[in-house]
Amino acid sequence: MNIVLLSGGSGKRLWPLSNDIRSKQFIKIFKREDGAYESMVQRVYRQICEVIDDACVTIAASKAQVSSIRNQLGDKVGISVEPCRRDTFPAIALATAYLTDVKGIDPEESVVICPVDPYVEDDYFKMLKSLARQADKGEANLVLMGIAPTYPSEKYGYIIPENTEEISGVSSFKEKPDKQTAEVYIQKGALWNGGVFAYKLKYVLDKAHEIIDFTDYHDLFSKYEELEKISFDYAVAEKENKIQVLRFLGQWKDLGTWNTLTEAMEENCVGDVILNETCTNVHVINELGIPVLAMGLEDVVISASPEGILVSDKEQSSYMKPFVDGMNQQIMFAEKSWGSFRVLDVEEESMTIKVTLNPGHRMNYHNHKHRDEVWTVISGRGRTMVDEMEQEVLAGDVITVQAGCRHTILAVTELKLIEVQLGKEISVDDKQKFPLEWE
Repeated sequence: MNIVLLSGGSGKRLWPLSNDIRSKQFIKIFKREDGAYESMVQRVYRQICEVIDDACVTIAASKAQVSSIRNQLGDKVGISVEPCRRDTFPAIALATAYLTDVKGIDPEESVVICPVDPYVEDDYFKMLKSLARQADKGEANLVLMGIAPTYPSEKYGYIIPENTEEISGVSSFKEKPDKQTAEVYIQKGALWNGGVFAYKLKYVLDKAHEIIDFTDYHDLFSKYEELEKISFDYAVAEKENKIQVLRFLGQWKDLGTWNTLTEAMEENCVGDVILNETCTNVHVINELGIPVLAMGLEDVVISASPEGILVSDKEQSSYMKPFVDGMNQQIMFAEKSWGSFRVLDVEEESMTIKVTLNPGHRMNYHNHKHRDEVWTVISGRGRTMVDEMEQEVLAGDVITVQAGCRHTILAVTELKLIEVQLGKEISVDDKQKFPLEWE
């Protein structure tokens, strides 16, 4: 069974834990049975693997998210990389071409498209199987999941079914309404449109060729930045006559704001946090290495990370995006395919970073034209390669890399080091990668 998870957006409504690289779906806040924490994408991927034995999962994601996906899910999951953001129709068209042209999947097979970040239980994934089976029948070109609404939401679009059966034709789509209009829709049997649907690959390939001039996946990828920004609903769903909706009655939450996210948290505190007995409905997530103490608060969320600190009434937290959009700050934390880094200090001509490499992983072999680097190993064991010269390193070792030198480091065990960048022009763009076969 083919599943494409849409992983778009930077998720700034969950600042300061989310940023342009670390989207909300990669924040580890859900506690597993073993006591460890997992992110939204890890939770959804685990649930898919537990419920759907034959699942073949592909994630449609921006290139900035690839490292985080590899870090959290490994190499088994496929990734359809979007060179830039172009809304849901181009992303889905590219992922569909990726499945047929790169993965070699028969265009007559069905695929289920769904967001990467809903908070759901096993019945949701059983419904995904039902969607795929219904698409396989060919009765409709597009089969949607309609979610039974639990309140008159102003955040979602609505699907108006033709009848009240479990499987129904679609009468119309409605844009995000005000609360009063949403109540009218619900009285008429309307369902939330959660962006979950299934189709045969050939159907969307044909639609893509009607709208976009391209030959195959590689051609579409090369033209991606030129494509019009357009949603799948507007380009395809709202114009399709052979369309059905399956009614879903289970739990479904969109964790797009701090207010909704804290509702799904199993515990009030993550990290080094103390709440006194007078706190009511307070949630704190602390990623800093210092304690957070909260006293006498009610209906408040506190989030502390290297990016900043948020203290907000839960209801007001939904309106933070314009303020966060106005911030222009250095990315202070990011996960990479090889591990992670955290910025410790930024000066005019220097930056100090703590780097953690996972066992068996290494950075790309690369150089910088405009900065020197000094690495101090603080724990673990590894090997460095600087201009083809290999060296074993342990805690306490110092490696100096001058501008222009090609370099990388491989972790034999988990390896932690302090990297000091020195130069008048310190930029993420000052990097050139080189091939290296190194075991």
